[in-house]
Amino acid sequence: MEVELDNEIYNVIVERKRSTRNTYIRVKDDLNIYVTCNILTSDRFILNLINNNEKRIIKMINVVKKKKAKEEYFYYLGKRYDLVYLNKKGITFGEEKVFVSNDFNLDKWYKKEAEKIFQIELDKMYQAFIYKIPYPSGLTIRKMKTRWGVCNVKTHKITLNLELIKKDIKYLDYVIVHELSHLLYANHSKDFWQCVEDNFSDYKKIRKELKQDE
Repeated sequence: MEVELDNEIYNVIVERKRSTRNTYIRVKDDLNIYVTCNILTSDRFILNLINNNEKRIIKMINVVKKKKAKEEYFYYLGKRYDLVYLNKKGITFGEEKVFVSNDFNLDKWYKKEAEKIFQIELDKMYQAFIYKIPYPSGLTIRKMKTRWGVCNVKTHKITLNLELIKKDIKYLDYVIVHELSHLLYANHSKDFWQCVEDNFSDYKKIRKELKQDE
């Protein structure tokens, strides 16, 4: 069975079970639409149900497509590479492609790179900071779902989102300036944002772009 949604044709895989009382619709990584229903459910009913839930199903499809796109590409410091798996050990960069072995731990590699680059950028932005502030007592790098950076104003420790290693360095520098500014202003007051602007004049544009990626 096939259906057309948003000008694209999708296969519908139907699994009928005696024990199933309701009808469930899922979209899997192969971008097929899977329907689980009772054994007596007709194809006509299924098609009508899909058409009536078209917007919701398209949203499910787009979520899968976005996930697959991330798996097919490699992002590093603002550049996107095609991700190619080979038997060769380690990681090798080409002009447009990155070659890695099937068992290569990308997260571990990202973390190692971030530890070097984030520290360099932190030192650079601290030296360029126009107000006197204490040097951060520690730098932590980890994945965060809702924040790009965190500053503990009591301990002066800064935490940066590992995902910043995938973006252009300007986004990392903005986040660092943002967190350094918290060493002067613990809140997001007018004075805080003035401090950010004084140290990163283009912060509004960068901040807006980061919000779009959240």
